[in-house]
Amino acid sequence: MSRLPIQWDHWRSFIAVAEAGSLSAAARMLGLTQPTVSRHVDLLEASLDEKLFLRAPQGMALSDLGQQMLPEARAMAASAAALERAASAPPEAARGVVRLAASEVVGAEVLPALLAPLMADHPGLEVELALSNRNDDLLRREADLALRMVRPTQSGLVARKLADVRIGLYAHARYLARHGTPETLDDLADHVLIGPDSDAAALEGFAQAGISRRLIRLRCDREAAQINAIRAGLGIGVMQAGIARCDPDLRPVLEGHVAFTLECWLVLHADLRQSARVRLLADHLTEHLPRALAG
Repeated sequence: MSRLPIQWDHWRSFIAVAEAGSLSAAARMLGLTQPTVSRHVDLLEASLDEKLFLRAPQGMALSDLGQQMLPEARAMAASAAALERAASAPPEAARGVVRLAASEVVGAEVLPALLAPLMADHPGLEVELALSNRNDDLLRREADLALRMVRPTQSGLVARKLADVRIGLYAHARYLARHGTPETLDDLADHVLIGPDSDAAALEGFAQAGISRRLIRLRCDREAAQINAIRAGLGIGVMQAGIARCDPDLRPVLEGHVAFTLECWLVLHADLRQSARVRLLADHLTEHLPRALAG
């Protein structure tokens, strides 16, 4: 018996259900009705003659085959999105869609002010910000450009170092006025320290600075929440020096004891160097981002 043809919409619904964990949440994510998403999943399973999900009252869990298929489906989704971006304007036109991947902190704290004049001068330019602390795979076209805090090693990518980003401990002047300024690492035991919860890389950075997890009284893996807690005067936490300089009420703490430096790299796929809109954004970031990161 011949199998039913598989449509892209079916795979799109499959990815949404896998990520959302339920049909209703996936429907909201896609802007579809729940029966439509359910039908897509049923048709996909019928075409494969296999179950992709284990249905339970608490939601939808991927079957073994579903777990095997999800990475390839995501790669297909990334390729489809890249095709849509490529078709948004001719390569020689400085308009259309560019997808920029960056960390949550840089995306929230630095890029908005940086992009404002560029997008005002180029009304045909559209920018998609993909904000996360994982490295989007440019080789699979999950993004057109990426700002990364580690140098990429994959072949086929073009990378340019933009800046050295200084990171240290900061606190609001209001907090330090109430609780005093620590003079040594041992003094941190008497303060509210803000830091990561389960982020292994961040905890390793704290450990290298001589700060154990047990000293962290407010733990959260979202850096934006940590920064807002510092600004609220809750305690002492880690922040990029350039971001801290933008707030005159923030003060460095233990400058001679706790300091990190990360490299900021602008990365793009070699095939996109001839795209005018990608070059436009890349050139703008190259010119202005180092100063923005320095505050």
